[in-house]
Amino acid sequence: MVSTSHFKKGLKILVKGEPYTIIDFQHVKPGKGNQFTRTKLKHLVTETYIDLTIRSGEKFNVPDVSYKDMSFLYKDNNNFHFMDSISYEQMTISEKSLGSHVGFLTENMVVKVCLLNDQAVGIELPKTVRLKITDTDPGLKGNTATSATKLATLETGLVIQVPLHLNKDDIVKVNTSDSTYIERVKPDK
Repeated sequence: MVSTSHFKKGLKILVKGEPYTIIDFQHVKPGKGNQFTRTKLKHLVTETYIDLTIRSGEKFNVPDVSYKDMSFLYKDNNNFHFMDSISYEQMTISEKSLGSHVGFLTENMVVKVCLLNDQAVGIELPKTVRLKITDTDPGLKGNTATSATKLATLETGLVIQVPLHLNKDDIVKVNTSDSTYIERVKPDK
């Protein structure tokens, strides 16, 4: 059982016997009355969204999900293909099921595939990923001290804000939970 005080993005809960994942939530403390939590939930199987207001302290069961480490192979049409590197078993997950995670997937990246009754329903990414900048305005030398930013398109198509001094082909570390730039990193040799 999990209480509303332990909610976090990506947590899986059962609502009226149906499995959902928490997309977003907000704890609300009104001036009068009891505290409550507003949540946006996504059904793990049907992929439909619902908004739910929950009394603070209410408890929910956690669905029986398991996780398996798998490598991302490739994308075709609206499907993403993953492979277990031990058993060579392959799974396909729809782009809709992956949501915003598609902007971080690169070939051979290892992710945790979430399984509900042996059916792939989503993935968990590493906390950070390294991606190459494929398009941005030219960098300005000496402009490293300011906090000014510009838009940059990464190799996966994801667009994020980066500091002004970065250029095309630079490799950056990105936080996968909020799509923010962390730092520039040296390329692997």
